[in-house]
Amino acid sequence: MKTKKLALFVLSVITALVLAACSDTGSENENESADHENSSHENSQKDSQENTENNEGDHGGMNHSDSGEVPEGLKEAENPAFEVGREVMVNSDHMQGMNGAIGTVVGAYDTTVYAVSYTPTTGGEKVSNHKWVIHEELENAGDQPYKPGDEVVLTAEHMEGMNEATATIDTAERSTVYMIDFTPTSGGEVVKNHKWVTEEELSAAE
Repeated sequence: MKTKKLALFVLSVITALVLAACSDTGSENENESADHENSSHENSQKDSQENTENNEGDHGGMNHSDSGEVPEGLKEAENPAFEVGREVMVNSDHMQGMNGAIGTVVGAYDTTVYAVSYTPTTGGEKVSNHKWVIHEELENAGDQPYKPGDEVVLTAEHMEGMNEATATIDTAERSTVYMIDFTPTSGGEVVKNHKWVTEEELSAAE
């Protein structure tokens, strides 16, 4: 009889230990699951924030100044193909919603126009083949135009981080350039005093 009671006692102890172990394992699994969910949520929030910052950065890079001021010494074109006040169609894609947009000429000037590559002074990725910067928007610009490959310092403020940035001339040509107002084909407000588009990038509005 004593042996039977001892056996029952030992069995009870073993059962209690097994149940306690299972309970601990369940708690650990629940904690691990909770930690995993918290980690996934935090990573999701971080990815969302990074994507938002990247999109804002891209969008900010396209925010052109709407100032109608022009550089000192820039000469108005005597016989531009598109006179001031003329309605035109824009055939360039410098900005989203620009190609195919209807615009109005607000200024026409004869100068040397450049495509340039530069790293913004505000940081960020290099801007390649930016169109356009004119001769009068280069620091200490002389009478002679620059050539592709020349290094210059920009004084233009078309975009954030452009002024005082060091740039490389990609292309250079003598041309009439235009400042225009236009309504983006993608919707939104009228873009005022966009600088610059060339004669080849405009056509008569239908």
